[in-house]
Amino acid sequence: MKFENANARIFIPDNDKEENALAKTTHLAISAHQDDIELMAYHGILQCFGRKDAWFTGVVTADGAGSPRDGLYKDYTDDDMKAVRIVEQNKAAFVGEYAAMLQLGYTSKQIKTPDNEQIVDEYVKIFRATKPKYVYTHNLADKHDTHCGVVTKVIKALRKLDKNERPEKVFGCEVWRDLDWVNDEQKVVFDLSEHPNIAAGLVSVFDSQICGGKRYDLAAQGRRTAHATYAASHGCDNATGLGYAMDLTPLIEDDSLDMADYVLSYIDAFKKDVYDRLNKVGK
Repeated sequence: MKFENANARIFIPDNDKEENALAKTTHLAISAHQDDIELMAYHGILQCFGRKDAWFTGVVTADGAGSPRDGLYKDYTDDDMKAVRIVEQNKAAFVGEYAAMLQLGYTSKQIKTPDNEQIVDEYVKIFRATKPKYVYTHNLADKHDTHCGVVTKVIKALRKLDKNERPEKVFGCEVWRDLDWVNDEQKVVFDLSEHPNIAAGLVSVFDSQICGGKRYDLAAQGRRTAHATYAASHGCDNATGLGYAMDLTPLIEDDSLDMADYVLSYIDAFKKDVYDRLNKVGK
């Protein structure tokens, strides 16, 4: 794999040949930061864990330089943090039995630059090397600019592929804004109940963030548990953990669809649901 960015690197947890590891990928996650994948794409990891006919590959776009730090890491420089975050992400790849872990090493500024075609071209190369059936990335209503920079570039990259090269499904997942507000008929619902020990382990290896004051380990499980309990008001829980996503597949089936208009259609549907419900019971 010849990367566009000289800072990029690849880790193969089971020491398979790089070409084989990429080619056997069925589920691919592309995130902004280290640990985003484990928060948002556990469904893909779970679908592949312990199997030989399905393989998960992760792609982290940012270099980790802007990570918050405290405790043991409070005096670490940006370069120190980049090194730590790379190691932590590779630990997660080993725990989750990923086919491959790619870390592209771009700055947040580069990711947030709308016309940065280098990152788009990087994604195109990765899609062609992996040919995934399922792609997990950030959702279009995420409140983190770097996350939005990634998902928009993922869509642009997928649109550069021939129609027969594109994945079957593209999911926009939760990190810095969950998706419980999306109307039930529009939600993609992932059952994340299995292997809770692996789920916990995947997030817990990111010690620099947890020790730095961000309890992602507790927050991830809390969000999943809350979704499972609040998914339906009438009836018992059918899962111990759920995750939500937007279906972004229409955006690669119809290249003329505007990304902003597409996500606003979700917001308009939510607005209508609130309006209709209040008018039904409040008048």
